[in-house]
Amino acid sequence: MRIKQIREAIEQLVDTSRHQTLKELNAIKHIGIDDEKKSVILIITIGAIGGQAEHNLKKELARTIKLGLGYRGIRVQFEEEKRIISSKTKFILIASGKGGVGKTTVTVNLANALARLGKKVAIIDADIHSSMVPRMMEMNIIQPDITEQGRIRPFVKNGIEVMSTEFFSEHGKPILWRGALIKSMLSNFFFQVDWSPELEYVLIDMPAGTGDTMNDISEIIPSALVLLVTTPHPVAIEIVIKTGMGYRELHHELIGIVENMAFFEDPTTKEHHYLCGKDGGLYAADALQLEILATIPIAKPKKNFIIFDEDEVVGEIYHDLATLISIQN
Repeated sequence: MRIKQIREAIEQLVDTSRHQTLKELNAIKHIGIDDEKKSVILIITIGAIGGQAEHNLKKELARTIKLGLGYRGIRVQFEEEKRIISSKTKFILIASGKGGVGKTTVTVNLANALARLGKKVAIIDADIHSSMVPRMMEMNIIQPDITEQGRIRPFVKNGIEVMSTEFFSEHGKPILWRGALIKSMLSNFFFQVDWSPELEYVLIDMPAGTGDTMNDISEIIPSALVLLVTTPHPVAIEIVIKTGMGYRELHHELIGIVENMAFFEDPTTKEHHYLCGKDGGLYAADALQLEILATIPIAKPKKNFIIFDEDEVVGEIYHDLATLISIQN
């Protein structure tokens, strides 16, 4: 009965790092009573430890337990909850087998197309050694701010939240990190960034091939959607098939293939020139038993560096791809 009374007294207190009550967050993990010292022992998870939110909650707990319920003391252990944004957020790994197939270009354009559909979107640039998302988004490369709760504030461009190692590295210098450092940075991207809880889609720009990052991401997100990007070139096709099989072994769901750089259309004759080969995407789709969700020609945006507007031919293709993904997933 006393445990129930304590729970009812504290469960309406608010974790200001997440702006919800302890009851809503299921944050009360343990309640104990030390009868000899007439004190209450608590274990509570919060969004961020060591900051103002912890200080505020500790003060409110003490006031409620001691003044409200008449106990002499309180011992509280705070644990930081490792949360991945929201249970409703869908994570889409944008993956390729070979570098240089336009994976990041697809990531950026798909994110913009989803945002134009009114979706809440973020990009995590997991291609640690070759991070290019901020520059393709034409963003200022500066270090991010830190919130009062000690979290990293993501940058926003075109309504899209973005986080990348590019914001932390010195311009012109390579990132020569090994596995442990990369894994730590990826963990920070998911657990230490102040992402909007309303995010519907998080696109993760994966590095090419099957390496440590593929396994590290799978530990953080055991079950994600995977969109494979390839060109029709035979070398790219062989590697993307292996990559797709690798993601399946890790229990991710392959949702389809984007065949990028599929052809070049002569603006005068409208004739298609297959500079990277032909029908490679169909071969990969057949091998992996997937559908080609988009066939994207070689083209240059009219106004932007990388991003195609919706009134351009390629922009329409990305609009259709975003619509298809939003309907099916």
